[in-house]
Amino acid sequence: MAITWTATLETGIEVIDAQHRRIVDYINELETAQNSHDRGAVGHVLDELVDYTVSHFGFEESLQEEAGYKYAKPHKRVHDLFIKRVDEYVQRYRGGEDVAAEVHAMLSNWLINHIQHDDADYVSAVKANVHHLTTNHKEGGWLARTLKRWFR
Repeated sequence: MAITWTATLETGIEVIDAQHRRIVDYINELETAQNSHDRGAVGHVLDELVDYTVSHFGFEESLQEEAGYKYAKPHKRVHDLFIKRVDEYVQRYRGGEDVAAEVHAMLSNWLINHIQHDDADYVSAVKANVHHLTTNHKEGGWLARTLKRWFR
């Protein structure tokens, strides 16, 4: 079933919410590719999803570090474990298995849980820092450089 973006998925950090919405779009595209039984489309969406998600995680981790979020390292470990898990699905896909339904279900559940719990924990620290960076032109350059670094 497709994921519908709702207010319960919003962190209140505009740039993060936009990235999360894009990940939701990829997950929904995966379902469409799966339903059309188009193996090539499934592979393409998986590749795009992994690439975008890795970039998002790096950006999110940069924001956490910049804000001095005390649980930044454990949060990064959660991201690393997730990437490892998704990579296992990708390897199975490349080995010829039909993993689309399984990976779609895992991604849907994981993303919603991660946003509503793990990401919600860092919001106050990062939100205050993002506000400071976007209103302080001298330091606002950091945010612009970071966005360019992760999302070209």
